Amino acid sequence: MIDLADIQTAAQRIAGHVVRTPTVPSPGLSALLGVPVTAKLELLQRTGSFKARGATAKLLSLSGAERAAGVVAVSGGNHGIALAVMAAALDVKATVVMPRTAPPRSLALAEAAGASVRLTDGMDSAFQLVTRLRDEGLTLVHPFDDPVVIAGQGTVGLELAEDAGELTDVVVSVGGGGLVAGVAAALRALRPGVRVWGVETAGAEAMSGALKAGGPLPVPLSSLVTTLSAPSVSQLTYDHVSALVEEVLVVPDRESVRGCLEFAEHAKVWAEPAAGCLLPAARQVRERAGAGARIGLVVCGGNTTPGELVGWAGSFGLL
Repeated sequence: MIDLADIQTAAQRIAGHVVRTPTVPSPGLSALLGVPVTAKLELLQRTGSFKARGATAKLLSLSGAERAAGVVAVSGGNHGIALAVMAAALDVKATVVMPRTAPPRSLALAEAAGASVRLTDGMDSAFQLVTRLRDEGLTLVHPFDDPVVIAGQGTVGLELAEDAGELTDVVVSVGGGGLVAGVAAALRALRPGVRVWGVETAGAEAMSGALKAGGPLPVPLSSLVTTLSAPSVSQLTYDHVSALVEEVLVVPDRESVRGCLEFAEHAKVWAEPAAGCLLPAARQVRERAGAGARIGLVVCGGNTTPGELVGWAGSFGLL
């Protein structure tokens, strides 16, 4: 389990390499949800998502031999972009393994940054390939099963605790669980009265499935939200979430896409579905917490194109 000291060390390590993103009250979202809402705008981070934090923390922790070997990562999109861009900035050769279902923009951005991109038929096979490449000598930068990466993501929670006003509940998207684990560890140390809630999309239920089963297990993937579609969580992230997180809520893809449209209309920000799922989950949190709730949202990323969002919204009858 990581602690506050680990997160503070990560914050010192990555300072100057990543952005201290804005933490702002949102009048529009507050009116929409009927309670005060504060947004942590990680979609304004380098590479368009929080993933730059963990990738940078890991890259800066490597030995000379590990850097020389080159790094490899598996990603549904955002981790791959982050590793490609931050590795190039630090002069480290990167290989990124992605499923063919990953957003075309993510593939293009990783390649444009100079990474070698390898495609597989799905996330299961992507994790298998990255394991093989690690065994062949590349240095693995895992998207969530690494305490250094989790501590890097935890700097989101560190900044939120320092910059936000009073909060009762914080809602965080969950894929493999690195972000929610780090944020929950930071908030438990700095704001112990705040409840942390996770949210997944239906068809990408690795963490909620693990909590029901009592430990990590493989889950079938069918969600359109590829950036949340981990085939399983790790024991490390499961341990953090089971100890520190109130509950992991599950919302449909359709409501995640609706959430993207609501973010654009009411908060004036461009969120991807991995962040859009926060709003339907926040409605559930508000109903449970009551009128006294003061909700924080970690808006994790904005890496989606207008065409993708319009396509999804049209298919769900939201336009």
